[in-house]
Amino acid sequence: MSLWAIGAVKSLLVLVFVLQLSAFLLWIERKGSALIQNRIGANRANIFGVVPFNLGFLNTLVADPIKMFTKEDFIPAGCDRFLHALAPFMALFPALITFAAIPFGDSIVLGGETVELRVVDLDVGLLYILAMVSMGVYGAVIAGWASNNRWALLGSIRGSAQMISYELAMGLALVSVVLSYGTLDMQDMVHAQGRTVLGFLPAWGVFFQPVAFIIIFVAGMAESKRVPFDIPEAESELIAGYFTEYSGGKQASFMLADFAEVVVVAGLVTTLFFGGWQFPWLAADGFHLPLMGTIEVSALVVTLLQLMAFSLKVLFFCWLQILVRWTVPRFRYDQLMDLGWKGMLPIALANVVFTAALILARGEGS
Repeated sequence: MSLWAIGAVKSLLVLVFVLQLSAFLLWIERKGSALIQNRIGANRANIFGVVPFNLGFLNTLVADPIKMFTKEDFIPAGCDRFLHALAPFMALFPALITFAAIPFGDSIVLGGETVELRVVDLDVGLLYILAMVSMGVYGAVIAGWASNNRWALLGSIRGSAQMISYELAMGLALVSVVLSYGTLDMQDMVHAQGRTVLGFLPAWGVFFQPVAFIIIFVAGMAESKRVPFDIPEAESELIAGYFTEYSGGKQASFMLADFAEVVVVAGLVTTLFFGGWQFPWLAADGFHLPLMGTIEVSALVVTLLQLMAFSLKVLFFCWLQILVRWTVPRFRYDQLMDLGWKGMLPIALANVVFTAALILARGEGS
């Protein structure tokens, strides 16, 4: 198999993973919020009444998408038609391609070729992710400006201010992570977390950079513009914010972009702080259990366990973001900006200084 074909297959797998998980998260959010609020949730559509139980899958994954995509594509008078159509693409595309640098497994051998289980082999993968995340603001800004609606424009202004503010804290937290690992290559970061501390504790990044983990996780939720950081959309104030003047498939693209960003945040946190695809005590030749010796495992089983570990970790952090979304109330705009500028930014800067000083004290930076 050629390298082009392998790259195409990996790209397709990652694209399908992000899109399908985004759709699945919509179901989790609808039924999960129903459980939190002690109500039934989506339960009307059924498969001709023959399914003995109704979990709302048909509602969320079939009936509602059909209804949304068959609605009229409304374009308001006086708007920029080209930019109005471009904005949903600019919101969704960066979220999808961001996942290209996140490794979802170790390298495998196919036809004599060593294949890295990530779409692109970048030694500066963390910079790539930061650049792609920063592009997400363009979709919101273009949508608000092109809609010829004052509420949409206000939502896009709020969104750009919010995303820029929290990207500063996120960038500084990532600097701390880079200082700790000594590399920008995310695969190398995952390999570094494969060792153990004290002979039994997995050397995950969260144990070495807990402050950076909290900052990146919170800033990532702010980047996705969801409660408690949904000031750009704020239904009670701005109708739907920057995509007020959107309907049909374009509105669905904005909604899908929100969930794709949730998946990206979960993947980033998993890779940097929770071992990525690493399965505790699992090496290339099998399990190395503390006080129990080695259990040999085939290479295929090792790869499958790594893929399962990565997927479960990502799914957990997706669920955690949805739980926060339905538990914490929305911030006021001044509270949101104070948290970013007066809270997280100074803490992130102090964490960078502390990490650098600790590395110098240990003689690793000389």
